[in-house]
Amino acid sequence: MTEVAKTKNPIKLWTIAALLALAGCVCMPQMMPVSDRELIYTNSIFSVAVFGILLVLLHRALVRILPGEKRKWLIAGGLSFFFSLCMVFGARLEEAENVVFTNARMWLSVIVCSVIMTLLVGLAWDTIKNVRFSAKTPGKWSARWDEISAPRQILYMAAFILICWLPVFLAVYPGFFVYDAQEEYMQVVTRNFSAHHPLIHVLLLGGIIHAVYKISGSYNLGIACYTLFQMVVLSGIFSYAVFYMKQKKISLWVRMITLLYFGLFPVIVMFSLCSAKDGLFTGMFLLLFLMIKELCEEPEGFQCSKGKQLLFVLGAAGVMLFRHNGKYAFWVFALLLFWYCRQQRKTVLLLTAVSIGIYLIFSSGLGAILGAQKGGSQEMLTVPIQQLARVYTSDQENISEWEKKIIHEYLPEGALKRYTPKVSDGVKIEFNNEAFRRDTKQFIRLWGRWGLSHPFTYLNAWMMTSYGFWYPDTVIDVYRGNEVFTYTYEDSSYFGYEVEEPGTRESKFPWLAERYRKLSLEVTQQKIPAVSMLFSPGFLFWIMMFTAGFLWEQKKYRQLIPFLLPVLIWLTVILGPTYLVRYVVFLWVLLPFMILSLFDRSGGQ
Repeated sequence: MTEVAKTKNPIKLWTIAALLALAGCVCMPQMMPVSDRELIYTNSIFSVAVFGILLVLLHRALVRILPGEKRKWLIAGGLSFFFSLCMVFGARLEEAENVVFTNARMWLSVIVCSVIMTLLVGLAWDTIKNVRFSAKTPGKWSARWDEISAPRQILYMAAFILICWLPVFLAVYPGFFVYDAQEEYMQVVTRNFSAHHPLIHVLLLGGIIHAVYKISGSYNLGIACYTLFQMVVLSGIFSYAVFYMKQKKISLWVRMITLLYFGLFPVIVMFSLCSAKDGLFTGMFLLLFLMIKELCEEPEGFQCSKGKQLLFVLGAAGVMLFRHNGKYAFWVFALLLFWYCRQQRKTVLLLTAVSIGIYLIFSSGLGAILGAQKGGSQEMLTVPIQQLARVYTSDQENISEWEKKIIHEYLPEGALKRYTPKVSDGVKIEFNNEAFRRDTKQFIRLWGRWGLSHPFTYLNAWMMTSYGFWYPDTVIDVYRGNEVFTYTYEDSSYFGYEVEEPGTRESKFPWLAERYRKLSLEVTQQKIPAVSMLFSPGFLFWIMMFTAGFLWEQKKYRQLIPFLLPVLIWLTVILGPTYLVRYVVFLWVLLPFMILSLFDRSGGQ
């Protein structure tokens, strides 16, 4: 690299780097949710610092460009283009709730940012490749810890995580009973079941709470028992994940940092103590992810281990049972896994068939036994419903009476008037499923016709309900103004902090409860530079994509394949009703494995 660098004209390299750095500084406001009239960045010494940093980094990247690296720059370029697109679009959505697709300056900014980011991503990948961790003899404490048997290690670590969570549990006692919790519980009480929510979670949540209430007469004790049950399950899974690192010969200090992360990081703590199905789904997902890694990286060992195959089935069935979108992601992933694992196809086929069989038995069987009503079509049609509502709201003068009559058959005018750009719940709740079943083609024709005449409106409608998943700077305030049981959402809808009826909050440590309330309902963490990104779904998504891109560029397909599952799940959530942390908690539990994958020096293919 040094010899190649010497042949390059240093003046030319510095000139190119300076021009790119200046262009980047000029275009950067397009990636920030500020209007052109604001001078907070352009007329600031901060922009000089940005220029200086970009100049140095871009020059270093230009020096490192070598012949024969077409693959690297193509992958880095594709990743950088989509990142730049998301940053520019996201900034406009955050500021004005609308992207003007005919804005030439915006597209120029996308191109400039793509070029700069391609060079920076390539430089980052080169830097990571050159990092080497020297093998060290295990220290005294590491050796003593590793002498402990596997079950005891997992038990001790699970106990440690529970101890970390216990003060928060007491602070928010009986737990976070929120996000459809009351509705799921009432299904058990009234014996009126619906397939809208996963029935296995409805029975677990409602069954435990109602059984304890019957015995003790206390709703809070029932909610607390369910919360403790979930805490025990998740602490066991997280401790197993740390033990899995030991099997991969990860150093003790990295494992202990990961253990502390699982025990203390607020996002993981909040959803481990939350009644929503997302907690158990995340645990099942992590089990499945680890077993897929084992299958891809150590196929012979996986095939010889009945325990790991059982964990694969448990994780796969759980992913499908605890979230409806999990089944679609897993079905597609199973096909990819079957294609990739040519030598283990019988094993993959068997485990996949058993997992899907368990899912079908539980979902269909419970539905039949409980007489559960089938869910409506509105969940599958969230994006089309939101698109139609945005066109109806923004362009009524160009909509004919005949078209209004058609749309009102499916969506009453009152529902359409409740359209809000960031969440579709207010509109889709009144969707006429009977009319849709009676004349599906008419709905599709109207949707297609309006899409052809309002393509940009359709794109904006979809992006407004999903951009929080791919724009790191998003402030999650989708429920702003909504009244719930104990408060009204204002600046932030990061997490549903409350306890829904029939539970009531009985905090043992009010000061700690207040801290979690601020994290949930105020823009507290967003005011801390850099740290705020650790709470951002969009930032973690791009960390995952950066990792996947690096593994692809390095042809480390064994490490890459497991990351296709979370990508597929992510693709399902961006078609959902809104963007909330609860839908992508799996990104937080994946974070340690993303980082480790970047520095894994094992072979590829």
